[in-house]
Amino acid sequence: MRRRVVICALLVSCFSVLDASAQITERKRPAEWDNLVLGGRFMDRFLPMPVQGPLTSETWGADNVKPRYIENGLEDNEWSYWGGNALLGDDGKYHLYVCRWREDAERGHMEWPRSSVVHAVADNSFGPYQVRDTLGPGHNPEVFQLQDGRYVVYLINGYYIADSLNGPWTRSKFEFNKRDRRIIEGLSNLSFAQREDGSYLMVCRGGGIWFSKTGISPYNQVTDRRVYPPVEGRFEDPVVWRTNVQYHLIVNDWLGRIAFYLRSKDGIHWKVDPGEAYLPGLAVYEDGTKVDWFKYERIKVLRDEYGRATQAHFAVIDVLKHSDKGSDEHSSKHICIPLTVGRLLTLLDKQKITADTKTIRVKVAAEKGFDPHTDMDIDSLRFGASEEVNFGRGCKAIKTERSGKDLIVTFDGSGNGITNGNFAAKLLGKTSEGKLLFGYARLPWVDYLEPALSARMPRVTKDGAAFKMAVEVQNFGQVASKPAPIRVAICGDDQDTLVASGTVPALNSFEKATVTMSCRERFQAGQSYDLKVILMPDGQDPVTLQGKAALVK
Repeated sequence: MRRRVVICALLVSCFSVLDASAQITERKRPAEWDNLVLGGRFMDRFLPMPVQGPLTSETWGADNVKPRYIENGLEDNEWSYWGGNALLGDDGKYHLYVCRWREDAERGHMEWPRSSVVHAVADNSFGPYQVRDTLGPGHNPEVFQLQDGRYVVYLINGYYIADSLNGPWTRSKFEFNKRDRRIIEGLSNLSFAQREDGSYLMVCRGGGIWFSKTGISPYNQVTDRRVYPPVEGRFEDPVVWRTNVQYHLIVNDWLGRIAFYLRSKDGIHWKVDPGEAYLPGLAVYEDGTKVDWFKYERIKVLRDEYGRATQAHFAVIDVLKHSDKGSDEHSSKHICIPLTVGRLLTLLDKQKITADTKTIRVKVAAEKGFDPHTDMDIDSLRFGASEEVNFGRGCKAIKTERSGKDLIVTFDGSGNGITNGNFAAKLLGKTSEGKLLFGYARLPWVDYLEPALSARMPRVTKDGAAFKMAVEVQNFGQVASKPAPIRVAICGDDQDTLVASGTVPALNSFEKATVTMSCRERFQAGQSYDLKVILMPDGQDPVTLQGKAALVK
């Protein structure tokens, strides 16, 4: 019920535009967000930035961003920088791919369509990054590594590819197959996550989910609506990544200047967590110095060997974009903000957890810089469904026991809140120093690698006096599917009318087949029909696709 309250509040959330030119919208938050505890919001994970170099006011920027430590990230007086992310190379250095344009360009920030992608390098993840070379024209870059070891730098309308982080780079273009679906808000601001088998998930700006077998082979759309929260608004800057537990997605509410955080077990079905993912005001240094950047955009994350986000990368600007003119005191830069890293957890109970479960045992792994025996405030810990622990509820710890360097924590099972809608449990509490501590654990009874059957719209043909329907079905999951029923219906005002049925054969990952079915309805030439395709994979919810189709001559 509490989850429904949050979603309903989001659905009816209203906003009033204070000034359209100011790019600001005030979002009304759900009242329940006021009850979130520390760690209930993704935003709580942001940490102060380390102090590097001298604190100075002798640099560009409005008064709200001075003084600051300019050695964080990448900035200078000659160029305006925007977007991008970094990877740790085999050379032990951090390689950042970011776009830039000349600060003295007559159009100021609006020169961004003529930006170039550059490669910058630093000895540590926070910078200062030094530009080493230029890849070529492009905007909104995101770098990722393919299964075969090559590196790809995505940019709007294409990508660069190389065998090494140092190039040389060759430019190419992705192929996209929308598969009879509406492309949601265009194919720009793309973000990518590698799946367990080396294939790739991609989310587009509008929130559509796509899959590619190799990361550069054609991307296939599998959703027909956005996966973002059900609020009105202009979303952009999605970033998606995968950890050893689940998929994560952050998307920016461009006018509202806030962002939302989502999680998924498969990258197709997403759960929206309450609270803001980030807001302006994140840039605080360890000595207390605050820098009030007007806007934070193009979030990317630096990840460790488990996929956990260790650092957030942002493009920031000191004023309204249209107020940044050539050769003035305003500009933009790339900044790096550390994040609290989630702890490594293993749920030891193999039997499915219910409301009647008496106790729950969780192993917390020791890591470099973290000793679970001494670094956790045991009394503060809560474990269970995120819908519970994010609000200070959930299971309480009742005892601990050593497991070598690791620690096993036993929780009283009451109030765990775990239902069939959960694919991961959350640990939330504080360290022995009173700082945020959190982590996620997979649920042993949940299938994380499942088939993902997806259909295209039927092709209706006439064979003599009979009519036939041919439906292409493809499996975008990482495991083979079993034979599955397929149904096609004509959508009606009151009820749908079944017109064809058949069976989809077993399909391997990325394999497709065309199912041909006899049709029970007579179709008229020149008339369009509203059809619904329904796939019923074993052990999964039905998968539907609705759209228009006509008789093919």
